[in-house]
Amino acid sequence: MGRVTVRRPVRKISATRDVRRPDALAAEEPLEIRVGGKALAVTMRTPGNDVELAHGFLLSEGVLTSREDVAVARYCDGVDDQGRNTYNVLDIALAEGVAPPETGVERNFYTTSSCGVCGKAALDAVKLRSRFSPEKSGFTVRTDVLAELPDTLRAHQKVFSSTGGLHAAALFDERGNLAVVREDVGRHNAVDKVLGWALQAGRIPAADTGLLVSGRASFELVQKAAMAGIGLLAAVSAPSSLAAELAEENGMTLIGFLRGDSMNLYSGDQRVLGLVSGQDG
Repeated sequence: MGRVTVRRPVRKISATRDVRRPDALAAEEPLEIRVGGKALAVTMRTPGNDVELAHGFLLSEGVLTSREDVAVARYCDGVDDQGRNTYNVLDIALAEGVAPPETGVERNFYTTSSCGVCGKAALDAVKLRSRFSPEKSGFTVRTDVLAELPDTLRAHQKVFSSTGGLHAAALFDERGNLAVVREDVGRHNAVDKVLGWALQAGRIPAADTGLLVSGRASFELVQKAAMAGIGLLAAVSAPSSLAAELAEENGMTLIGFLRGDSMNLYSGDQRVLGLVSGQDG
């Protein structure tokens, strides 16, 4: 749709210059996800791959398990002040026999680009149990392959290169090949787009891949990986304490601070090959 970036004027000030120039910013717009015509979620996202985002979101919420669970996905009428369709309302029609999501006061699905679990009434409400146990994933990867992944991901972040304002997520195989890369202003949206791609491609459970994220590993990102049957999550930045606890609880491998040849392994040592044994500190 060509709306992933927006040009805005900026005044650039440094020790030697004070100039005005156009600047490219990452676009951020609301997307309302409806199921069967009923509003379920509103998320602030970068436009593009919206159908994947909706599929991934519904997978991570336990509504979908395969691409056959969706009958049709279509944009609804939503217009701006000039009467043009905003493409900011997406309706998912579930296939016959697929149970709709349960909604109520205890589950408020308003999300933002900074925190996908904001608004949920209690932590226990988002501790969903996956139908695809990540503990059963036999996926393994060598440390030298992991070390190259951040640079590989960065080379695929086309919009980040022009804006510096997007997160990225990717699925990778044991050799470090990236199956899919998606960018978004929201970490959880980037992951939902990746998982939605996998669902539409018939690759859920994704037990034969690892998930790589460009920022930190939050509780919700571990949750989403678990719901897709992914056994390994690697993050360029830090994990949260709850992310580490949930990964261990689900038998997952969690890697943080993946930078150069250095990384922190918080759980699931068995999936990381080439570790130096008998070393502490």
